[in-house]
Order: sequence, then structure tokens, then C-alpha cells
Amino acid sequence: MCTAISATTSIKGAGKGPQGWFPITLATVGYDHATHTGAEHALLLDFANYDLGTEARIGLEMDIASGKVLLEQLRSAIEAAEASGVAE
Repeated sequence: MCTAISATTSIKGAGKGPQGWFPITLATVGYDHATHTGAEHALLLDFANYDLGTEARIGLEMDIASGKVLLEQLRSAIEAAEASGVAE
């Protein structure tokens, strides 16, 4: 069953693909059918810059447990950066 869980936001970043580094302008987070992990459903992360074509995209699939760990690591890194006084 499709979940239709998906949210997209603009971001500023960079990603590395087969042609090298490129600017990332969009991030999409979802939970739906997995394609490559073998699981029935997975957290889906897509980072893209479609102004550069469909090749300017990085996709990631992971299970919910991995997503929770990643979320905590992101939160920890953000808090440490803010506490350091050098966060932009």
C-alpha cells in the first residue's frame, strides 16, 4: 500500500554525484515503497537540483531505526555547532 507520505523543502547545500559536486536546492523526505533496500517500505531522502537535470540528484533509502539514529546525530551536530558560536 502506498503511504503518500512526502514533504519537500528548499535547502542550500552541495552533493556529489557521478559528475562531481553540484549545488543542492531541494530536499524531499518521505516514507513509502522501497526500491533498493529489499524492505517493503523505507524512509526516502532525495537531495536534488532539477535545474541541472535529473542526474543532479542523490537518493537514499533507510529503515526507520536508521532514520531515528540519523535524526539524533543531526540534532547533536546542530546543537554543537550553535554552542560553538560559529554556526551560520
